[in-house]
Amino acid sequence: MNEAVKQSGAGTLDTAKLVTSVTLVLAGIVAFYALAAQPAYQRWLAMGGGVVLAAIVFATSTQGRELWQFTLDSRIELRKVFWPTREETLKVTGVVFVFVAVASLFFWVLDIVLAWLTRALTGQGS
Repeated sequence: MNEAVKQSGAGTLDTAKLVTSVTLVLAGIVAFYALAAQPAYQRWLAMGGGVVLAAIVFATSTQGRELWQFTLDSRIELRKVFWPTREETLKVTGVVFVFVAVASLFFWVLDIVLAWLTRALTGQGS
């Protein structure tokens, strides 16, 4: 039961952090347009500041920490991926191109045969 109370409190705080993050992003966008008379770099700094602050607030939430952990885990999994050599890549690419050419030829011939058969059965054509 104590865990449920902690989860409830943390959930409310995380929701507030997410709402604050969205609000900061929107405030940065509004500031960009509200400062129309200012130089462009000031407008971009205002918007960038809102986005950076929103990212910082988001990073402190549970979802932000989970996203960061997912990113770290993804990098670990990326190191486990088998990357083919250049020779293997070229061979597979060649096979794909040949297959596409053969399939294209097959469907072209099939289209011609079906069109001829349709014309012959319906009596249309010369």
